Amino acid sequence: MFQDVTELSSFYGTPLGKIATRLIRRQIRSLWPSVKGMDVMGLGFANPYLETYRQEADHVIEIMPSQQGVIRWPRYKDHDKNRYGRYLGNVATLARETDLPTKDASMDRIILAHSLEHTDYSKEMLREVWRTLAPGGRVIIIVPSRLGPWCRSEANPFGHGKPFSYWQLRQMLSKNMLSPTRQASALFLPPFKSRTMLTALSSLEKTGQRWWSQFAGVLIIETEKQIYAANPTEGHRMRVNKPVIVGSKYTEK
Repeated sequence: MFQDVTELSSFYGTPLGKIATRLIRRQIRSLWPSVKGMDVMGLGFANPYLETYRQEADHVIEIMPSQQGVIRWPRYKDHDKNRYGRYLGNVATLARETDLPTKDASMDRIILAHSLEHTDYSKEMLREVWRTLAPGGRVIIIVPSRLGPWCRSEANPFGHGKPFSYWQLRQMLSKNMLSPTRQASALFLPPFKSRTMLTALSSLEKTGQRWWSQFAGVLIIETEKQIYAANPTEGHRMRVNKPVIVGSKYTEK
């Protein structure tokens, strides 16, 4: 079951939520340093992480699942503009995660946050992500880690839904035509609400990245789209490694 959008929005306005946003954004930026000229989509409640690309990307949209609810995003004045001088109005919409209102192969980058761990239809949702992703595009998926402290506290959004290990996540993605390419992690500090405690423990993030990566609060994995061709005789899929050029020496005469 998805969390209510107002609860998610409230969390990201707290000191703990702001620290979580900053630490996760840092890892996303390390994977995607630039999205200049690209079309970027968020699915779930990804706007805290989409924000870092909003002025840079060509287009940014946020799709929030119908069970979660939707809020206006971005929450800025109508005179806010992107780098092309275009006005940035509301770019968030409501839809079923199994039936996205997107064209085929229309998005260069997709971020899933507060979505995969909540849906009861992970296969259908990931196939919709696959359909929407352009060839050569990439997806970043953020989920709670089953070994981290954040999944054990319901006082934060990562304490809800199903936590994952990297192995579980890779298996699920591979079965749905998404190939994991790189991975990262974040949130090694405990989910304390005290600003003083959070400041005192801020050094744990760097230490955790170096020594305790398996105990991160969230897992971040990047995937790319697999392209298959159907084998009509055996009913299996076969990965296409090279294109066949008509009239070449590789084709029958």
